[in-house]
Amino acid sequence: MQKKEKMSEQYEYKKRQVTPMPHKEFGVGTGRTSGYASLFLGFLSILGVLAFLYPEYLTTAELREVYDATVLQNVLKYGMYFSLFFGLITFFLRKRRLLGFIGIALTGIAFALGGYSVPIGDVETKPLALGVDWLILAFLGSTIIFTTLEKLFPKYKDQVILRKEWQLDFLYFCLNHLLISAVILVGNYLANVFDFAVSDGVSEAIQSLPIAVQAVLVLLVADFILYWEHRMFHESSKLWRFHAVHHSVETMDWLAGSRAHVVQVFIERTLVIVPLYLIGPDKAALDIYVTFAALQAIIIHCNVGISFGPLKYIFVTPQFHHWHHSSEKPAIDTNYAAHTPLFDRLFGTYHFPGKHWPADYGTTVRLPRSYLGQLKYPFTKE
Repeated sequence: MQKKEKMSEQYEYKKRQVTPMPHKEFGVGTGRTSGYASLFLGFLSILGVLAFLYPEYLTTAELREVYDATVLQNVLKYGMYFSLFFGLITFFLRKRRLLGFIGIALTGIAFALGGYSVPIGDVETKPLALGVDWLILAFLGSTIIFTTLEKLFPKYKDQVILRKEWQLDFLYFCLNHLLISAVILVGNYLANVFDFAVSDGVSEAIQSLPIAVQAVLVLLVADFILYWEHRMFHESSKLWRFHAVHHSVETMDWLAGSRAHVVQVFIERTLVIVPLYLIGPDKAALDIYVTFAALQAIIIHCNVGISFGPLKYIFVTPQFHHWHHSSEKPAIDTNYAAHTPLFDRLFGTYHFPGKHWPADYGTTVRLPRSYLGQLKYPFTKE
């Protein structure tokens, strides 16, 4: 810890330089907003129709319990019509017409498959399914909420939405969300393996606490596990090669957090399930934690310059986590915590140099820049 502090004191922090890219801005009249809106809504429309046609294979049982399929069918309807509307705007503007054409074509295919009129009925639960419903809801929600935050409160105003390698991170976003059922299946299997260690006395004692207290306890237990799990990925040379994929992101925004090797995704998300299962909190407390953790995991990667005031000393914030992604020497192997800086402070890995933000992100050794290249990277010789 003393070495880190000394290095931080001697280090000359610089400001990050972001090159303006006006040709990629979503300005009024460029056709870019309407073109991409038509394209993505058309793409999501096809996925939505397929999810209604084959819900037992393309939707997750856990998520089906939460939403109303009829409401989502109305969302699908408006999404399809808006896709057509935005596509037509590109022709009216005579700009980005190819994007508009593709969006309209995709929506046309969605209508041909049955559109928003696919009958809704009882769904047979399969042990393993693709989380298409989770992907659609997560993408729509994240795009609306976090893109808005990044535009209203940007840390780097010149950073564009369609920044370098956004397509790669969008692919990661899709694939890792589709695997949600497999992650849950492995997590449940591990929970059953450790079922012998469950103590009714411990569960009853924890469930006797107020829900808010249980939620805080769950957060601290999860963060302790995630801290050491994360630190293990950094300090083990073999595991680091998997985690390096996540650190290969060189531009931070809400989509950047999606870049993670599939092996790491399974290890990280399933191992934390076991201790939470063992302490046995109320379902409501777990739901609060899962919601908070999901939102925090996205926002800490965001391009937002909100200071968060004294909250930054209680919770992990974008500035704190951005330093974890920095390739600058004082920041390497620091800020492992996912939810609160507490364990970084306790175990000597805390790095938060006042008002400074990183100037550089990424890994010190550059990784392949394709999905397949990064998928194979941990298994290749150094």
